[in-house]
Parts: sequence; structure tokens; C-alpha cells
Amino acid sequence: MVLPIYIFGQPVLRKVAEDITPDYPQLKDLIGDMWETLAESEGIGLAAPQIGKPIRLVVIDLDVLADDMPEYKGFKQVYINAHIVEYDESNTDVSEEGCLSIPAIHEKVTRPTRIHVEWDDENFEHHDEWVEGYLARVMQHEFDHLDGKMFVDRISQLRKQLIKSKLRALTQGRFRCGYKTKVVRK
Repeated sequence: MVLPIYIFGQPVLRKVAEDITPDYPQLKDLIGDMWETLAESEGIGLAAPQIGKPIRLVVIDLDVLADDMPEYKGFKQVYINAHIVEYDESNTDVSEEGCLSIPAIHEKVTRPTRIHVEWDDENFEHHDEWVEGYLARVMQHEFDHLDGKMFVDRISQLRKQLIKSKLRALTQGRFRCGYKTKVVRK
């Protein structure tokens, strides 16, 4: 089932998400719904807070980029209880980012190119590894959602000031996008 994506301004997007256990209710169904929602919205990553669930669950699909990045052919991964353990700040990269919860806004964000992450897969097998390159950027973006952060928190104060009215418009439901959304109603 395709779920609505929560838009900037929704309180759940600013909460620190909780770890879950294998007995989390209807977890397999939720993961399936997240894959469907991600495909429908034509994104590459989706965190549970973006669908209103304050839990540490992320799906990432880089297979959609395989034409330009063949190393990601077939790459679809579920991340449960994901945490970034360490950032390797010795090398950073600046790249433009967008977000399904912040439609039509793209900004340049500086991030480390290498991170140490821990997570459980959908079978609750534990993983602990260093990740680099584009996947490290996507993980940082998605895992930020699990800590109540969004990419606009990582841009300069000047850029934030310049997009302030666009962000306000999002909180008021004044935007267009091609997927189901949920906005704050005041």
C-alpha cells in the first residue's frame, strides 16, 4: 500500500526515532509498504519518520541509478536500528540533495565521503561496516531522519534564510508533487 509522505513541518520529522525488535507489529507489511511508497514517489531512500512512524527503519533503492552508477545494479537494502557510529571527516564532498519530505527544494550539502555504520537487516542480522561514496551520502541523508534532522539543517544560515519562504509554504500545504503527502493542518 502506498502511504502518504509527511512533509516538512510535521512533528514526527523532528523526533529521534526508536530502535525496534523483531516482534514489531506487521513489520514485513510495513517494509513492503515503504518499498511501494518509495517506488511511487520515485525516490531512492525513505525513512520511517517520513511516513509518520518514529522508528529506526530505512529502505534504500540505488538500483534506479544503475544506468549512471553500474556498481549499484540490484542494490535494494533495508536498514533497521541504523546508527552512524563514526564519521571520517578527512574527506568531504559537496553535492546537491533533495528530499521527498521537502518537495521542489534542492540545496548543496557537505558530507563526509566515508562513515562507520551499524544496522540490522530485515532478518535482524547485525551489520557493522565502513561505507563510502554515494551510498555513504544517501545513508547519512536517510539516517539523519532517524535523528530528527533534515538536509536543510546542514546548509548555511544564508541559504536557510533564502529558502525560508519556500519552507513556510511547505508547512502550509502550498506545493505540488506527484505523490501522496500529509501536511500539518493548523
